Amino acid sequence: MIESRCGLLCGECQYRTQIPCPGCTRMEKPFWGDSCPVKVCCEGKQHAHCGECSEFPCGLLRQFAFDKEQGDDGKRITQCEAWRGGSN
Repeated sequence: MIESRCGLLCGECQYRTQIPCPGCTRMEKPFWGDSCPVKVCCEGKQHAHCGECSEFPCGLLRQFAFDKEQGDDGKRITQCEAWRGGSN
């Protein structure tokens, strides 16, 4: 099941129960700001997740995945690869 556009596993997110957050695939606007550039890009290209994109993994996704404060050391990229393998 696709949980996010960027490969983040919502079920493992600490904010899911605190907010409560339905996940970016089910919300118009993220709780953390006006928009998420990864979500906007992915939905603009009509992809379920970043792994479906011909530019995957792009610089924007890498920036998010390896951000010092909010990143996950590329785990979300690996998850998008797994989703991509399951959708082909």
